[in-house]
Amino acid sequence: MKDCNHFYDLLPCNNIVCASKLTDRDMLLNELLQMLKRHHPALDLDAAVREVTAREELFPTVIAPGLAVPHARMPDLETPLLGMVCTPGGVDFGSEMGPAQITMLLLTPVDDPNLHLQIISELARLFSDATMVDRVLECRTPAEVLELFGAHHHELKGFLTAGDVMAPPPVLLHETDTLADAIRYFATTKCSELVVLDNEGDLRGVLALTDLLKYSLPEHLLWMDDLSPIDRFQPFVDVLRTAREARVADVMREDVITVDISVPAIQLAKLFTMHQLRQLVILENGRFAGVVELKSFCAQLFWA
Repeated sequence: MKDCNHFYDLLPCNNIVCASKLTDRDMLLNELLQMLKRHHPALDLDAAVREVTAREELFPTVIAPGLAVPHARMPDLETPLLGMVCTPGGVDFGSEMGPAQITMLLLTPVDDPNLHLQIISELARLFSDATMVDRVLECRTPAEVLELFGAHHHELKGFLTAGDVMAPPPVLLHETDTLADAIRYFATTKCSELVVLDNEGDLRGVLALTDLLKYSLPEHLLWMDDLSPIDRFQPFVDVLRTAREARVADVMREDVITVDISVPAIQLAKLFTMHQLRQLVILENGRFAGVVELKSFCAQLFWA
């Protein structure tokens, strides 16, 4: 395999279609796979179809507005393969982010998860620029597409970092928010732990559902073997009565394990395991940058 310093090193001109009229997802995936097979005859097409389709059924692969990256890890593949089709009319992948105008299909050897995740991370970073989809769609030839990508000189690193696998949390709390605000966020999102910032955006702590339970139960009750005499969940009722007056700062934990954005991602696996964490808070230059959730981290490692 030739050296791969950028994701577009894997994207030759004959693997790019600039203006397709396809609007059906399965037809688009078939066109991409057929294109890869034409230029890489050793590809097991039937196996690739099964793997890519199965991966899509887990959840849609739209990783940025307008960009879908269907992908699979192939056991018999010796070199990564990448193909790209632009569909100005959009293709519905069933994502909340809407249809995709650009689809990049990525196949990688099953024994190289590092490169696999780096490529996906770099594509997500590149297309976080809201103008990138339109700029790609303006390209009239594959050569123009590669020239556009080549203008962005972010090289693939030798290892994944915490920044490569982090994401912005769906909800952020501020220390002056009320406990009622936090309860509402817990009830309406899938979050079990929320990051708390001050008014300047600096990290102040975290608030987890377990912290909410601990705040609700007086410490002396925790030493009781039998809590059945406490009927009707009275301690929790008392908390709910004062939830609009109590502040997040009164309940949150300030002892937060944080990780710098440049730390190798493998270090996160160690921290998750040693400290039984649900998420890790990532800092950049000492400021809050994002989080890595345990489930998301495992998904990227084992079945992304």
